Amino acid sequence: MKTIKGIKVAPGIAIGRAFVIDEVALPRVRRRKIDPVAVRDELVRFEQARKEAIAELNRVHAHAREEMGEDPARVFLFHIGMLNDPAMLEPIRKKIEDDLLSPEYASAEVIKSWIQRFQKMHEPAFSTKINDLVDLANRLIGALIGRKLIEFDEQPDGQAIVIAHELTPSQTIAFDRSRILGLATELGGPTSHTAIVARALGLPGVVGAGELRTQVDDGDLLIVDGDRGRIIIDPDEETVEHYRGLMQQAQEFDRSLVELARLPSVTTDGVEIELLGNIEFPDEASNVAERGGTGVGLYRTEFLYLGTDHDPTENEHFEAYKRCIERLDGQSLTIRTFDLGADKYTQMRSEKPERNPFLGQRSIRHSLANLPMFRTQLRAILRASALGPVRIMLPLVTSVHEFRQTRYLIRDAMEDLDDLGISYDPLIKVGIMVEVPAAVMLADAFAREVDFFSIGTNDLVQYTLAVDRTNERVAALYQPAHPAVLKMIRMVVRAARSKKIPVSCCGEAAGDLEYVPLLIGLGVRTLSVTPSGIPLVKRLVRSVSIHQCERLAKKAIQFDSELEAGAFLRDRVRKIVPEAFEGRAGED
Repeated sequence: MKTIKGIKVAPGIAIGRAFVIDEVALPRVRRRKIDPVAVRDELVRFEQARKEAIAELNRVHAHAREEMGEDPARVFLFHIGMLNDPAMLEPIRKKIEDDLLSPEYASAEVIKSWIQRFQKMHEPAFSTKINDLVDLANRLIGALIGRKLIEFDEQPDGQAIVIAHELTPSQTIAFDRSRILGLATELGGPTSHTAIVARALGLPGVVGAGELRTQVDDGDLLIVDGDRGRIIIDPDEETVEHYRGLMQQAQEFDRSLVELARLPSVTTDGVEIELLGNIEFPDEASNVAERGGTGVGLYRTEFLYLGTDHDPTENEHFEAYKRCIERLDGQSLTIRTFDLGADKYTQMRSEKPERNPFLGQRSIRHSLANLPMFRTQLRAILRASALGPVRIMLPLVTSVHEFRQTRYLIRDAMEDLDDLGISYDPLIKVGIMVEVPAAVMLADAFAREVDFFSIGTNDLVQYTLAVDRTNERVAALYQPAHPAVLKMIRMVVRAARSKKIPVSCCGEAAGDLEYVPLLIGLGVRTLSVTPSGIPLVKRLVRSVSIHQCERLAKKAIQFDSELEAGAFLRDRVRKIVPEAFEGRAGED
């Protein structure tokens, strides 16, 4: 029996036989010159292959949406966007016309150059996405030569655990999901295809597991523990029985959560803790109310940009926001403006990709540097605010000047709408996400100008501790219970209270049971989590008192070590709601 550690990306436990799949490589194409008189015909052949690949991708996207939902399927929209993007197409056509290279070789060379650009960035968030381009290259070149370069017909004999170096989008959609129990890969992070697909399908998932394939053979008995980020190879009978018991307990507890949707989210001493949902797509808004939430605290709008081959129009924005408002039926909707700049598509479309985009022109900086795009979004949000309660939230704000610039743009958009006789909410609330130490240090100044704070713990932890949570080498250092992080959260809450503005938390910590009582104890009274996590958080909220939480927070913030603080929180919370942890494996 051997245990390999990785990064937990999808909760749950799976016990099954290993199904090891090969790594998909960039296709090797021989360099072939073409006759100058054949250039026009070769360009036509390239265009036909491009359209054929797009048609196939549209079919694959529709199938992926039906099978796995919007989030996993949108990667195929990214592929379609790349096949329509002049930044990708023009260099290929130039190599055909000027260098007299075959379309197959020209395509392979241009895509290879894109891959090399991203490899040089040394950013795990980008290196884990390079297989998008490998997938795209195989599809485009396959269309050019008239056959599929890689077949994904092989399926497990029975229910199995998929083991891979890293899964490509085409691999994930080709699987017969009824035969898959869990997923584990050597590469990847929380935003990798494996992670997204595992969460969408409700499969336990572990990524970043190092040299996993060298230690696992087809047919080996495995346990994938998505709660603790472990893969156990050839477990003994005692370990198997232990995990089967944990799976049964988890199933029983999940069934007990269904009845919580209609109950209020109040502590044992009667204090209301508002539970909101984080969503990426309009249709998800319905899930928030069904799970017992009272609104949307974070609507990520990037999909409007990343899911198409063009900048979304004002009406496209408006229609998406309108659908959210209709599904919320009077509940509040907080729309976060574009968090672009660090994503792979924005960087690939840039003439000069940034070496470290996470510390570059991203989020509010990107919006303020692309004013036509930003104005379009702000006008659409304002128009939607006439249909129901809407708030505007700005990501990664680091200075008061950035907020004032945006306020000016909002007032300017209001004047435009007034001139056109278009309705909007003139008192719309505008707040910021507190995600960097600079915003924490200036919390008192921000509190005098903004309408609300929302603490984004994901980036706040990352930037405070200088830890990339998608990097498997340092993922263990990503600790929301770090004393520096806890003190920053306390500072933000105190600044908000002094000016009587609301403060919420919308990062992953808000949905993690081990941190919920801590956040409440630090003074947070609104938590925004994934819709599926609302019932479990509500269960915990209804099991604690404010006094308990405040005592817990006071103790946790006194530790010098994040490891001690984390262990303390786990121990206390497990005593409050032990049934929520009985389906999880214990610590090493």
